Amino acid sequence: MNAVTDPILTIRDLNKTYAGGFQALKNINLDINEGEIIALLGPNGAGKTTLISVICGIVQASSGSVQVAGFDIVKNYRKTRSMIGLVPQELTTDSFESVWSTVAFSRGLFGKSARPDHIEKVLKDLSLWEKKDDMIMTLSGGMKRRVLIAKALSHEPTVLFLDEPTAGVDVSLRKDMWNIVEELKAAGVTIILTTHYIEEAEEIADRVGVINNGQLILVEEKTKLMSKLGKKQVTLDLTESLTAIPSALCDYSLELSEDGNQLIYTFSTGGDRTGVTALLDDLKLANIHFRDLNTTQSSLEDIFVNLVEESS
Repeated sequence: MNAVTDPILTIRDLNKTYAGGFQALKNINLDINEGEIIALLGPNGAGKTTLISVICGIVQASSGSVQVAGFDIVKNYRKTRSMIGLVPQELTTDSFESVWSTVAFSRGLFGKSARPDHIEKVLKDLSLWEKKDDMIMTLSGGMKRRVLIAKALSHEPTVLFLDEPTAGVDVSLRKDMWNIVEELKAAGVTIILTTHYIEEAEEIADRVGVINNGQLILVEEKTKLMSKLGKKQVTLDLTESLTAIPSALCDYSLELSEDGNQLIYTFSTGGDRTGVTALLDDLKLANIHFRDLNTTQSSLEDIFVNLVEESS
């Protein structure tokens, strides 16, 4: 086996059906490579947290398999769990412990020898150093969220799950969080992220996976996804308003603004030809003139919404 090319995380035919009959995961297959950042997007109840919970050993799968660095998560639970860090959605912390104690204790839980220098670096990176001796119960919600992240990083995991890590937190924590993510990626840590902030996924992810109704609809490199499924719009500000689109321009599927002062042309960014040049030529032949032209490109959020709507 080639350690360079083998995935760090291999998910095969994974299903989860709860006691009440609800199927939260439907035949999930996914390979995640070492050192990449993959963003899992999906609406509430799509199955993102269930998938993470199965991989981390919190929830038992109904069928299928998961391997971390070639080790099965059921047969080699202690080994795989020690390789994984998890920042959960819920604020679950040891209220009566100090910040330093709870983070250091988390490291010990995974059988790692004491490394005060590592704990110190993690706390400083998360702006927690000045709070290291404070009881967790006295901290604000944002600071408690930082402690959860510190606990997840305490045992130096090779795979880190971030389940909505910046939901409802301040801009300062979000900035610290993404700085740490970039550092971890540079050190070879694999990061799987779920988020409602699609602009975050757009900024830092290498690949994007979309989950809906328990199914993995698509996994694609971010740039390829935006190129393949993205669209551009050209908006033409007309010198004279139109009451209708001339029949000579019907092939372009143009939209006319309500006031008749703008023509809007939408085209795929993945095609070889945009059709813009031909459109401008035909506008000239139709004696339609414009004073200005603006272009906009669809965001990852637009693509995500369209994919979810198509799969529902």
